[in-house]
Amino acid sequence: EVQFVESGGGLVQAGGSLRLSCVASGFTFDDYNIGWFRQASGKEREVVSCIRRGDESAYYAASVKGRFTFSSDIPKRTVYLQMNNLKPEDTATYTCAATPYPITCSSPNILYAMDYWGKGTLVTVSS
Repeated sequence: EVQFVESGGGLVQAGGSLRLSCVASGFTFDDYNIGWFRQASGKEREVVSCIRRGDESAYYAASVKGRFTFSSDIPKRTVYLQMNNLKPEDTATYTCAATPYPITCSSPNILYAMDYWGKGTLVTVSS
């Protein structure tokens, strides 16, 4: 089956950095569109970063643009989210997800477009 295993979360002080990893299995990795999402306590899930097949660069939410970087290593079936200059507002459970179907990363519908989800990794940013 399609599976994702996220890692790299933890506790970090504001201004610090973390790199999240998501290792995929059970599907043809490079045939899928993949995104990073997060959900803070008491808030709705939101897209953090997203990339479509053929895109030269990833989409980033305005709140993280310039601080977070999406990258991938196709042979390793792994995607990464490098998070720099972390803020307390970044505290959330971060999850990777994928779909083989076309997506529009900036659309509110992106939250419902992904077919396969990981369980997430918790990031806590202290003041």
